[in-house]
Amino acid sequence: MRKPNLLLALAVLLLGALVTPPTSAQSLNVDIVGGVKTATPIAVVPFAQDGGAPLPTDIADVMRNDFNRSGKFRSLAKSEIVEFPSKGSDIKFPTWRLLKQDYITVGRISDAGGGMFKVEYELWDVNKQQSLLAQSLTAPAGDLRGVAHQIADQIYEKITGVRGAFWTRIAYITAVGLGNNTTYSLIVADSDGYNPQVVARSRESLLSPAWSPDGRKIAYVSFESGNSNVYVQDITTGSRQLVESHSRGINGAPAWSPDGSKLAVSLSYVGNPEIFVLDMASRKETRLTNNLAIDTEPTWSADGQSIYFTSDRSGRPQIYKMSATGGAPERISFQGQNNAEASVSYDGKQIAMVQGNGNVYRIAVMDNSLGGQVRFLSPGPIDESPSFAPNASMLLYAATEGRRGVLYAVSADGLVRQRLVLSDGDVREPSWGPYRQR
Repeated sequence: MRKPNLLLALAVLLLGALVTPPTSAQSLNVDIVGGVKTATPIAVVPFAQDGGAPLPTDIADVMRNDFNRSGKFRSLAKSEIVEFPSKGSDIKFPTWRLLKQDYITVGRISDAGGGMFKVEYELWDVNKQQSLLAQSLTAPAGDLRGVAHQIADQIYEKITGVRGAFWTRIAYITAVGLGNNTTYSLIVADSDGYNPQVVARSRESLLSPAWSPDGRKIAYVSFESGNSNVYVQDITTGSRQLVESHSRGINGAPAWSPDGSKLAVSLSYVGNPEIFVLDMASRKETRLTNNLAIDTEPTWSADGQSIYFTSDRSGRPQIYKMSATGGAPERISFQGQNNAEASVSYDGKQIAMVQGNGNVYRIAVMDNSLGGQVRFLSPGPIDESPSFAPNASMLLYAATEGRRGVLYAVSADGLVRQRLVLSDGDVREPSWGPYRQR
């Protein structure tokens, strides 16, 4: 498995990094694999446009892809749409009942002046012939993908009762080139892989991106000074701070507390990797673990009261839980030969992890609401870095296919997977960002 070996690699001194300001990045190629026959059928009719040149974004297409990759909905294919209403009064409900659709979304786009466009949409229950939503948003042409994600979120929430997470962002690391000519980049993109932007670029390794709760900053590990150091970068302004830089050993695995006031990290200047909590205001460090084992990969519970982490104190890597203020850790993973890289859902009911058995590493989810029952969301053989969407409806992870690294976004039931691959290079270390302000 790559991550435990990575802990050893962090101690290697690397020189000569170059960090550059944010720029556009190579886009990920996106494929949706699988589908759910029992998913709720929904039709998204192409939005009517009131004159003008064709717009750069097909809002209905973006929404259909959002719904399909969620696992909760099954969108009617564009080729099967036989009527094109743009408002509720135009809908002929018998047509959509014959097409076995439970819901239909219609909409229209008009010029709002000043380079802005008004997007109006309506959601209808086909069987009840009842209007469920009727809203409008205004945005420039370049932001219409964001508008599509926001509409999909609102519809998702209206039907399921759970806030949608399509209008969110992901972070990941890319590696392009070979050997000493490899360039590493920290990328931020939309949740579906579009609109990638480079946050940091280096000739040496970048690792472990972690979003702040407000979505404005990313903590990550860089080797640019010759040692592994933890930086926090503002993704809007490009400014950054060096927050952990002990000259001895490892400074790594940053994780933000839910209120954004602290970072949990793994530091080894004390002799071996231990879990510390860094107060971002005072820069005071509090040591939480004291064991001869490797303690790393901390992550916070949603309420900020507990920290989960990986430790090999039992002989193999397993997931442990302890109070965020210290105390005796409790082992919580027992199935499989080893478990690592915990990601905790927003409600604390699910814990995703990498479970290893022999030479196969898969993404497993332990469901505390079902007595700790474990299910697998990935096929292996080398899958890692799970990260829940903020509503836990999907999960992002990295996989090794042949010699290259790719990302997958998988629905919570594991039946729909979205493959995100870089046409030239590897993509690794995904992290799903928080909700955006609406």
